[in-house]
Amino acid sequence: MKRDIPVVPSDASPQEILRIAVGAVAGPVKLACSFSVEDVVIIDMIRELGLEVGLFALDTGRLNEETYEVADAITERYRIPIDWFFPRHEAVEKLIREKGQYSFRESLENRHECCHIRKVEPLGRALSGLAGWITGLRREQSVTRGELAPIELDELNGGILKINPLLEWTEAQVWEYAKERRVPTNRLHRQGYPSIGCAPCTRPVAPGEHPRAGRWWWENPEHKECGLHRR
Repeated sequence: MKRDIPVVPSDASPQEILRIAVGAVAGPVKLACSFSVEDVVIIDMIRELGLEVGLFALDTGRLNEETYEVADAITERYRIPIDWFFPRHEAVEKLIREKGQYSFRESLENRHECCHIRKVEPLGRALSGLAGWITGLRREQSVTRGELAPIELDELNGGILKINPLLEWTEAQVWEYAKERRVPTNRLHRQGYPSIGCAPCTRPVAPGEHPRAGRWWWENPEHKECGLHRR
């Protein structure tokens, strides 16, 4: 069922966006957490605002050990359960058996196939029954995110609300909040990883490189999405 998009002021803070959006949704809302600094900042805001928002994560089977460490730190700090969703093991086994462990580096089509199996299909199950979901997307992260809105209808997932409270924040603003609030952060961030995904598809970036340069570094910038945020 499609929902009306609540109006937010153009200068609304992330907290205001969260309050307005969650308050307008007649149904459950969850944060899609990849355990990036953005996602942990949003978790902290949600708890400070006292909003009834759940949390889910996608375990692709190829996450970094450091990602699991920060997931445990979040559970310890905020006492909030994490709903984990996993890819269908039959699909993963078939992919690896037929194409090997690294088929995603051979072509864009193969990479999309891997992302669909490990991320997109589990996301569909995670969003089932929700009235809205929250992301840590920011406009400056990628050329593919320039047309996003703080609150929008997710047409590809049943017309539920998609809430992007940090959309207009810079990386510096995110880290300022994280340091001030002393939120748990993935230690890979301190090792040159501004963006963290699956281990084989993520590497540290050099000083001056774009923050998303370390994601699928063999592809052009306009292709650097996994399919979770299709438009």
